[in-house]
Amino acid sequence: MSDTTQAAKACDLRGIREAVCVHTNKVTDSCLAKDCIEDLRVYLTVGSQQTLDCATGAKARYVELLHVAVQVESVPYSTGYFTVDVTFYYRVISDASVSAGSTNTVTGLAVFSKRLVLFGGDVSARIFTSGTDGPGLCRQTLQSASLPQAIVETVDPIILGSRVQEACSCCKPDAAPVIPEALLGCFEEPLVLTGECKRLLVTIGQFSIAKLERAAQLLIPSFDYCVPTKTCPSVSGSGAENPCDVFSQIEFPMDAFFPSKNEPCIDPADSCTNCSRKTG
Repeated sequence: MSDTTQAAKACDLRGIREAVCVHTNKVTDSCLAKDCIEDLRVYLTVGSQQTLDCATGAKARYVELLHVAVQVESVPYSTGYFTVDVTFYYRVISDASVSAGSTNTVTGLAVFSKRLVLFGGDVSARIFTSGTDGPGLCRQTLQSASLPQAIVETVDPIILGSRVQEACSCCKPDAAPVIPEALLGCFEEPLVLTGECKRLLVTIGQFSIAKLERAAQLLIPSFDYCVPTKTCPSVSGSGAENPCDVFSQIEFPMDAFFPSKNEPCIDPADSCTNCSRKTG
């Protein structure tokens, strides 16, 4: 029997005081994605579009994920499965090459959408909570009472490439994306959706995890209440305490200066998680 198995069996009995029922979210299905989004169109602001139309080229240098919109709908004739429509909204900042080798900054919005199918389980119960019967109550809210909750986790996107394309009149016009008003407020000028002479296309790398969750009541072992073990330091008020003394009590953030690594545990048998105590 391995040390990990022995530690897990020991944790099954040691310190358990009672079994408690908790109401929490249970993950029913999940998937990870490594999307390489090629030639994604950037909708530039009015001033940025004018600059690009007169430029000889442009190179994207920064991308920021502003928002991810997520919608869930049931799949017809496939009980327990749901479509998850995910839309990523990016702010893209680029350098446009103008005369005499100088560059001007151009800014715009890129939109990427994809659809997933995940298992969310089939339940008959509909869940309603207090505080949801206010002004925001609508038919969509009522219908979503039986749907699982979709969650998308992401890390910062990466710019992989960019290019400029001439917008010809013979090209089939792209359908303008639906952009929330709150995102339009992130730009100082309106965005140009049609009528441009040149288009900025970017390639973006995006890592993400999507999952469906449903509320569930689970019976779990209880060891004890979570009681804080440290005293909250006082750093404001009369100002009698020397700021340098307060600063001296803060540990040096060594981990922030070096990459994290997978270190072995000192003694896996001492921890129910098998790795709560690290070396070093």
